[in-house]
Order: sequence, then structure tokens, then C-alpha cells
Amino acid sequence: MSEQQEPVFAIEKIYLKDASLEIPNAPQIFLERESPQVEINVHNQSAALDANLYEAVLTVTATAKIRDKTVFLVEVAQAAIFQIRNVPQADLDPILGIACPGILLPYAREAVASMVSRAGFPPVVLQHMNFEAIYHQRLQQLQQQNAAAPAAH
Repeated sequence: MSEQQEPVFAIEKIYLKDASLEIPNAPQIFLERESPQVEINVHNQSAALDANLYEAVLTVTATAKIRDKTVFLVEVAQAAIFQIRNVPQADLDPILGIACPGILLPYAREAVASMVSRAGFPPVVLQHMNFEAIYHQRLQQLQQQNAAAPAAH
């Protein structure tokens, strides 16, 4: 009988892969008294790097506008390398789609808040996100698209 290996899930490295800040209407935008509307977009992706090593990247884009003027645009790609071994293939996608972005979110939150405040604006604080619900919603959308695809042909 072969011995069952214990599953391994470990963080090898957490890093800021990319960060950008734009204030296209500075310095005039600082004279505005109206509060901007802030829109947050989040994107999660992952890729295999090597045997048992995966990179996960959580990209957060915060765009603030007053009417049609962009106040600021901040984009942060918070990343990590994870070691994932002895995990059934069926469990790998949920780990990469739920656990990994959940680990990266606090780092991305800090990076966004820091960049926005260093730019001279009140910090934007990202709220908690339920990556499990997002993951299952994405799966459901994919299933619906796949079900509709054969009918289109």
C-alpha cells in the first residue's frame, strides 16, 4: 500500500507585482469641493509556475470621479507564489480561486489605501470580499455559457 502524502499549502513569497497611480486633472482637481464617486474593480488570476508552484495575482483598480472628471486612478497587482502539493486536482482550482485571493486582499487593501493617501486624498479602504461566493458565481456563469454554446452552433 502506498503512503498518502499530506497536503501542503504554503506561501513562498508575497510581492507587489505592479502599481500605478494617475491624477490626470491635478492640480485643479484638488480645488474641487465635491466628494468623488469611487468605483472598485477586482480581478483574480493564477498560473502554474513549476511543479507544485503557482502564482496568484489579485488586481484591484480604484477609479474616483467627480462628474466626468477623473480624480484619480489607482491599480495594484498584489501577487504571491504558493506551494501547493498533494492536493487532488479537483481541489486546486478552488484553492487558487478562493484561498489565494483571500490571503492577498489585506496586502492589496493596504497598498491601495497607502497610494491614495500619498496622492493627497482620503484613503480608499477595500471592504471584505467573499471570494467563495465570487468563485461559485463565476462557475455558474461558465456552466450557463457552456450550456448555451451548443445551441448557438
